[in-house]
Amino acid sequence: MNKIMAVDYGDARTGIAISDLLCSIVGSTTVIHSRRDEKTVDEICRLVKENSVGHIVVGLPRNMDGSEGPRAQLCREFAAKVEEATGLAVTLWDERRTTVEAHQILNDHNYHGKKRKNTVDAVAASLILEGYLRFRSR
Repeated sequence: MNKIMAVDYGDARTGIAISDLLCSIVGSTTVIHSRRDEKTVDEICRLVKENSVGHIVVGLPRNMDGSEGPRAQLCREFAAKVEEATGLAVTLWDERRTTVEAHQILNDHNYHGKKRKNTVDAVAASLILEGYLRFRSR
């Protein structure tokens, strides 16, 4: 069985969460620090191979009314690059409020400053993955 990877794409940091072997919970997280899509995609390809990933979920930022703005288009373009580079199916997943929830989780656990900045994207990717895994289990 292959794992599932969730991606919270960002301009400078991209959060990554990878499921466990049973695709039931988040198994690991990391953050890719890069402002260049090529480097980020290369790193995702490396993580896909190292972790036996068989499917990728990329967060799609929608507005609260469900509409899509310019950031959503950037994520769609990035997802297409990932799909082409990895050869894996990529699902776009509504990520509304994941970053807000990630900040709340970090507040609740007293993460502040640089520690928070380096963690929030991985937490957001975990929330994307958890939502997708819940959806799949239904």
